[in-house]
Amino acid sequence: MIQRTVLVVLFDGVQSLDATGPMEVFAGASRAPGVSYTLRTASLDGGPVRATSGLRLMPDSSLAEAPVPHTLLVPGGHGTRGSHPELTAWLRVHAPEAERLVSVCTGALLLAEAGLLDGHRVTTHWNYCAQLAHDFPAVEVDPDPIFVRDGRLATSAGVTAGIDLALALVEEDHGRDLALTVARHLVVFLRRPGNQAQFSAQLSAQTAQREPLREVQHWITQHPDADLAVDALAARARLSPRHFARAFRAETGTTPGRYVDRVRLEHARRLLEDTCDSVGRIARASGYGTPEAMRRAFVKALATAPAEYRRRFRTPASAGPAAD
Repeated sequence: MIQRTVLVVLFDGVQSLDATGPMEVFAGASRAPGVSYTLRTASLDGGPVRATSGLRLMPDSSLAEAPVPHTLLVPGGHGTRGSHPELTAWLRVHAPEAERLVSVCTGALLLAEAGLLDGHRVTTHWNYCAQLAHDFPAVEVDPDPIFVRDGRLATSAGVTAGIDLALALVEEDHGRDLALTVARHLVVFLRRPGNQAQFSAQLSAQTAQREPLREVQHWITQHPDADLAVDALAARARLSPRHFARAFRAETGTTPGRYVDRVRLEHARRLLEDTCDSVGRIARASGYGTPEAMRRAFVKALATAPAEYRRRFRTPASAGPAAD
């Protein structure tokens, strides 16, 4: 049996779910025969810490007394703001000893302060991506994915993304079946790949101020299989194509074409996850027209083909023969 120690760093102002969410995943996996994650928590002095919610957490030991872990996990929370010379000094020396270094949410700020993210592609909570990129220009910050793997380094967005990342690590260690079992036990879906965006198309784009443009946004999401060319959308908004494209971008922060692409991709992903419809039917229903056009869109956006995406992320209840 391979035994992996997971050490979670605690500090005042930690977001408790950033720590306990991944810990529940690893603890759930350890209930399976032949699987062992030893979970440890530690603070700088070994004393209790107060989470952002007010919850009091008692660590197992001080960081100085903690064993060298297989996986070192640094959660986020309000306590990551500002300078942390003692904690980052410990991380700078000891984090390289771990086989796997993980951050959840703004835990990435602590790793960056310790110089451990330089030259790496990472992510964090969407609200702090710009700050991370500004304060640490040697770090390649990707604001879109829910988690990013870069060698032994794994970083994730906020709270629930830490659970997604932990499930991905269990899958890496012990296979998809165990990760799926843990996900079912926790009543979460093992369906979110790391490169899934932190926001849906509707949330990542701003809502247009003018009613005609808002109506067009709603129309796009309700009719992904319709003619969504700029000319057709402009006609719905009663604007010229040029005026529509300029106004849509100014008010939503994205072009009509990019917005349509994201809506269609999300619609196709939901159908692949939740139905047994054939790839051809899903391609038509999502506005791609042909399976090959949908395949190209998936490979470009997700680096995987629709059939492989379905194999990995279809919900159990939707399993069955694909209908044409």
